[in-house]
Parts: sequence; C-alpha cells; structure tokens
Amino acid sequence: MDQFIVSPLFGDGPVAWYTPTNVTLWLALTVAAIALLLVNSTRDARVVPGKAQSIAELAYGFVYKMVVDVTGKDGVKYFPYIMTLFMFIVVANFLGLLPMAFTTTSHIAVTAVLAVAVFLTVTILGFVLNGPSFLGMFWVSSAPLPLRPVLALIEVISYFVRPVSHSIRLAGNMMAGHAVIKVFAGFAAIAAISPLSVVAITAMYGLEVLVSFIQAYVFTILTCVYLRDALHPHH
Repeated sequence: MDQFIVSPLFGDGPVAWYTPTNVTLWLALTVAAIALLLVNSTRDARVVPGKAQSIAELAYGFVYKMVVDVTGKDGVKYFPYIMTLFMFIVVANFLGLLPMAFTTTSHIAVTAVLAVAVFLTVTILGFVLNGPSFLGMFWVSSAPLPLRPVLALIEVISYFVRPVSHSIRLAGNMMAGHAVIKVFAGFAAIAAISPLSVVAITAMYGLEVLVSFIQAYVFTILTCVYLRDALHPHH
C-alpha cells in the first residue's frame, strides 16, 4: 500500500495542511492537463478538428447530453460545474495509471471534498429554488399513510448517506484496482509464474483504464440525479 502514502515534496518532515505533497503535485498536473486539453486545443478551433479538439468536443457533447437526459433543460445552466467534475475525475484517474504516478482519486480526502461539495450544492439549491416544499422529496405521498413516516425516515437517512457512498465508491474502486496490479507485479519476480503475472497485469491494466472512465461517469451521473432531485423534488 506504499503507493498510496502521502509524502512531502521537499524534505522528510511531517505533513501539515500547508505542506506541498505528492497529492498537491498530481492535483496541479490534473488541472494543467485539463487546461491544456480544453483551453489550448479549442483556442484556434477548426471546422475539421484535430485530435485534441476532437477529444474536447466529444467530452463536451458527452457530458452535455448526460445533463440534458437526466435533469432536463433546467439543468443546462449547471453544466459547467458538472463538466468540471467529470473532467477533473476522469483526467485524475487516467494520470494515475501512468508509471510512478500518484492516483489522487484513490484518497478519500479528495473524493470526500468533491462529494460534500455536490451534496451541499444540491441541498442549498433545492431550498433556494423550492423553499420548504423541497422537503416534500422525503414524503412518499404514493405510499399508504401508515408507512409514510417510516419511509420518510428511510429517505432522510439515505439522503444524508449520499456523500459517503458518493466518495467511497470512487476512492475504493481506484484504490482496489491499483492494489491488485501491485499484487500481481509482486509475483512477476518469481520466474515460474512471471509470464502469467505479466498477462494478469496487462489484463488488470486494461480493466483499470475502463474502470477509470466508468467511475468518472458514475460520479457525474449521480451528481446529475441529485441535481434533478433538487430541481424537481417529488415522488
């Protein structure tokens, strides 16, 4: 598990909140890579796009369609925030697959900040747009009256569990995949099974590429679902 250790960039002292660490470095590289892809590649946009512009346009269209499909046209005004979330997570995941890289999204400290930000945003937005009627999303009016208080309690608990599941799902999947690759890499030193170990590492690496995209997609689409609940709270 040493690949997940947070260490200072300069010196060997303790890590404080202000200490530049390997996490800080790879978060900055993530932001730089996103800016390079989305800003520089589209600065001189062409009718026939190049590779970088094509990737940027595909990402834009993919997330835009997701927002419209899940939240409706009312959610389009929040597209920049959702696009930022998706690009940050997917680029951080892919950068973490580079040799000697650090996977920032494998740390709950990173994913929890993203999840709590989504939770607070949609909750505040729900009350701002709907007032006290936002609480109606916890009252299942279609259920029999005696069951409604019980269901309301379950809905409240599940609502406040959202940031926990939202953050743990992403961090857990990224950490588990990288840990499994490291385990298979350890067997590569044994000559008798090293060919099988190399095959297993290659297969797991390919799977991790897929998981990196899927986890970014899952985090983003759940954000859209939570946003839809804030825009249209009803059962």
